[in-house]
Parts: sequence; C-alpha cells; structure tokens
Amino acid sequence: MLGYYILIGAIALVSWLVSNQLKKKFAHYSKVQLRNGMSGKEIAEKMLSDNGIYDVEVISVAGRLTDHYNPKNKTVNLSEAVYNQRNAAAAAVAAHECGHAVQHAQAYSWLQMRSQLVPVVSVTSGMSQWLVIGGIVLGAAAGVGLGFWVAFAGLAFMGFATLFSFITLPVEYDASNRALAWLKAKNMVTPEEYKGSEDALKWAARTYLVAAIGALASLLYWALQIFGGRD
Repeated sequence: MLGYYILIGAIALVSWLVSNQLKKKFAHYSKVQLRNGMSGKEIAEKMLSDNGIYDVEVISVAGRLTDHYNPKNKTVNLSEAVYNQRNAAAAAVAAHECGHAVQHAQAYSWLQMRSQLVPVVSVTSGMSQWLVIGGIVLGAAAGVGLGFWVAFAGLAFMGFATLFSFITLPVEYDASNRALAWLKAKNMVTPEEYKGSEDALKWAARTYLVAAIGALASLLYWALQIFGGRD
C-alpha cells in the first residue's frame, strides 16, 4: 500500500502543478484584450453560426473554469468570466467549447465513443477501487478464489475509467485544434492574441493528459497487486 500512496502522491503533485500553471496562464491571457472587442458569448455564437449550427444555445454558468459543452441539451456552458470577458483567454475557451459542439454536429467518432462510456463510467468508477481492495483483502483471508474475482471485477471497472480518460484526449485536442483553426481562418484574433489562446489551450489539454497517465498508472499498480499475488 505504501507504493500506492507514493504513486498517488506523485500524480497529485504533478496534477496540482499543471492545474496551478493553467490558472496562471488564464489569468495572464485574461489581460490580453481582444482587438475586435467581442465577448466570449459573441465569439461562441459566431463560431456556431459559421459552422452552420443554429440549435445550440450559449449560456452562462457559475464558477471558474467550469466551461463545458452539454450534448444532451445542446448548450455551450461558459463560466461567467468567459461569457462576459473580451480577452484572449475567453476567446480560446469559448471557441474550444464550440469545437465540441461542432464535433457533435459532425458525429465525431471519438466524441461518440466517449458519450457511450459516460453512463458506464458514472456507475463503475465510484466502486472500482473498493472492489479491488476488498477483493485483495478477501483473497488474503480466504485464499485465491472469490477474492480474486471480486478484485478482478474492480480492476475491470477501473479499466473503463482509464479507457474513458484516454478517449477524452483526442476529443479535447481536436476541439482545441478546431477552435484555433477557426480563430485564425476568420481573423478573429491578432497574432499576439492567437499566441495567447494557443498557449492557454495547450495547458488546458495537459490537465487531461496528466489525468489519463494517472489513471493508467493506478490501473497498472492494482493489476500487479492482483496478478502478482497469485500462485
């Protein structure tokens, strides 16, 4: 268990460092005001319109960095700062979330796969680690048998969460690429503003990369504990 805590601690530290850097980047680029004077809401609505999407609503939600696209009710949800502000960071986030709306409209395969996994992961992720630990403890007490299969079930559930994390990567990177391509093609930002938007989105993507690596590391650790403990 000590090895597991060391692993989790290391992953948590890297995650905190990346998240902290992301916040600094967004704070910095929030000071780079857009020459065109458009708000995040206006940027989002124009990108949707330019892509022929008219059934998606752009709304404001509370919180910081709470921006997301909801495919169920077709809404681009922008945090209050992004929704109202007129800077490079707001433009990047607004365009990125609209990138997901474009993916949805074009039936982007990776987004479809992720959406199919959402109900599975929402049920299994909360119990996976408990099943693994419980199975290992049960196996230690009663020998290889039921305990192994309980732990294996937990590992399988953990595998779904890991798969979800890795499927999320192309979805997020593609949305950023769509956003940046549109910002440049439509001359929505100056070269300086574009550089800020690009840098901000790169750091946002790195948070997903760290999460995926962390999920894989945890999966491999528990797999070693389960299979390494068998005769």
